[in-house]
Amino acid sequence: MKKLIAFILILHTFHLASSAEVFKRSMQLMGCNFEITVVASSKIEADKNIDAAVLEIKRIETLISSWISNSQTSFINKYAGIRPVEVDPELVELIERAKSISKLTDGAFDISFASIDKVWQFDGSMMKMPSKEIINQSVELIGFENIIIDNGNSSVFLKKKGMKIGFGGIGKGYAADKAKELLQKNGIESGIINASGDMNTWGRQPNGERWKVAFTNPFDKQKSFGLLPIEKGAVVTSGNYEKFVVFNDVRYTHIIDPRTGYPSSGILSVTIFAPKAELADALATSVFVMGIETGLNRINQLPNIECIIIDEKGKIHQSKNIKITHEN
Repeated sequence: MKKLIAFILILHTFHLASSAEVFKRSMQLMGCNFEITVVASSKIEADKNIDAAVLEIKRIETLISSWISNSQTSFINKYAGIRPVEVDPELVELIERAKSISKLTDGAFDISFASIDKVWQFDGSMMKMPSKEIINQSVELIGFENIIIDNGNSSVFLKKKGMKIGFGGIGKGYAADKAKELLQKNGIESGIINASGDMNTWGRQPNGERWKVAFTNPFDKQKSFGLLPIEKGAVVTSGNYEKFVVFNDVRYTHIIDPRTGYPSSGILSVTIFAPKAELADALATSVFVMGIETGLNRINQLPNIECIIIDEKGKIHQSKNIKITHEN
């Protein structure tokens, strides 16, 4: 699971000439921390819209969660290798986009990675290194090319029995996008959806300034590497320095390469800037797995996408068009 490692939302203190104010609410949704910030003319208006956004996020969770036994995603997994499952077109479209990202990243991102979710545990319960045999058996069930979509029947079929799909690498971003879309449709002209580090922004603060995020030095959380103003789009940071296990003096982190079944290495955090949180979410994981050189090369080929990487030695690597304002 992705976790916010470095974002500090900076809300400036200001005197308003208009009646617009910043309202925000924090809550637990989809098993993680969400914070919804809106600019509205009154608390009543803000509460009404935040309530609507929360309901939309809960709707998404009910659709895509593999932990909810009666979700459509759970039924897809239940009948893997047996038969196709008819699902909502919305879910079909999400899976199609996930497969497209898999192709774009040469399999570094793969929602069928869920097939290996029981092999590595980063909650303190894993006492020994998984065997090569167990890892290899799980990897045999991973492969986006074995996710068969039938648009005509709005169905999804996993070809191999035991396959599973999961949206841990894209679901929060998708939920943030849908909540933002709803709020904009309802007339909220400015705000932020912060889905445990998957941040989706639009508009500006009431004083006209852009929203800003600071990405923190992961070696010293009291210090920031720099400030980045954002007006429209999403920012997602994926970090691996908090969830890990150590066996035989080797540190294994929670971001796994779905092609090998083993944890990725060499990178401490990846921050992606993209038009939508769904895409930023998936690319953050992908760059971790692809590595610094390949990851930056791939990002530099994509329009309107930027990236900041902090390697395990604390060095910053960034895509060609990004500019960072360093703090004094």
